[in-house]
Amino acid sequence: MPFTKADIPGLIVFKPVVFEDPRGSFFESFNQAIFEKEGLNYYWAQDNQSISKYGVVRGLHFQNPPHAQAKLVRVLSGRIWDVAVDIRKGSPFFGKYFGIELSSENNLQLLIPEGFAHGFSVLSKEATVLYKCSRLYDKASEGGIMYNDPALNIDWKLQPDEMILSEKDKRTSLLSACHNLFEY
Repeated sequence: MPFTKADIPGLIVFKPVVFEDPRGSFFESFNQAIFEKEGLNYYWAQDNQSISKYGVVRGLHFQNPPHAQAKLVRVLSGRIWDVAVDIRKGSPFFGKYFGIELSSENNLQLLIPEGFAHGFSVLSKEATVLYKCSRLYDKASEGGIMYNDPALNIDWKLQPDEMILSEKDKRTSLLSACHNLFEY
């Protein structure tokens, strides 16, 4: 089965079937019919791609309704530690995070539904990350949570002095002060 449910309901790890031979390998990184068979009926409106060097931490980001986004995250080259935080008010998992290593070697993908903040840290010299979004980006709806919020206690798999953050990500709020509109 290519789908594994994570410890936090809604998060799903997808491992595509990889075909290898002496020429190399082939796999379907996304197949709508396979996802729909699992009840995962997402419409993907936008693909985003980033290239980041070792130590970069991006996130934690989300978009509020009505522009909330589900994401399907994968790595084209390199390795990342991918993190999703449950920010659905009333959820028994509110403020809990799930982390997983995604790489071009393991081909794993993380499906993150609406109601989660997302971020990642780069563990290889460089990483190219591609993620599908279920809705188009809307600046007025964007939100963020501080990557080092002590209430979350996220292990980014990096030392603090190795972390490289954008100015925007340095100014996000703690989860306790975060304005989000998600209900469980």
